[in-house]
Amino acid sequence: VILWESCGLTRPWNNPETDIFRKVSQQDDLFLVAIKDEQLIGTLMGGYDGHRGWINYLAVHPHQQRLGIATALVQQLEKRLIARGCPKLQLLVRKDNLNVLNFYEQLGYDEVEAVCLGKRLINDSPHD
Repeated sequence: VILWESCGLTRPWNNPETDIFRKVSQQDDLFLVAIKDEQLIGTLMGGYDGHRGWINYLAVHPHQQRLGIATALVQQLEKRLIARGCPKLQLLVRKDNLNVLNFYEQLGYDEVEAVCLGKRLINDSPHD
């Protein structure tokens, strides 16, 4: 969670500890981590619903960025999803996060014309 906070991925309305618990109980082989010198330096929480794959919580420690770690995590997830027969992979990026948008474009990801809708089913915010 500290890594996600240092990368600006956490939001007050999400509980990252709960997200981790849920992920390791569902498709835990799609929760990837990068370790260096026994320290967590990268994560990628992937998912597959039978129709498309998803990327969530891609994070690399700020001092370890631009070394190919994020690329390696994404490529590993892509391989695992292809092995499952996943035909496509999507993710959400905040519009003002230009560095991340450029990163994904360099990996061959294209912007998709869509509107993202959401509905909270369980209120698990750590601040409520």
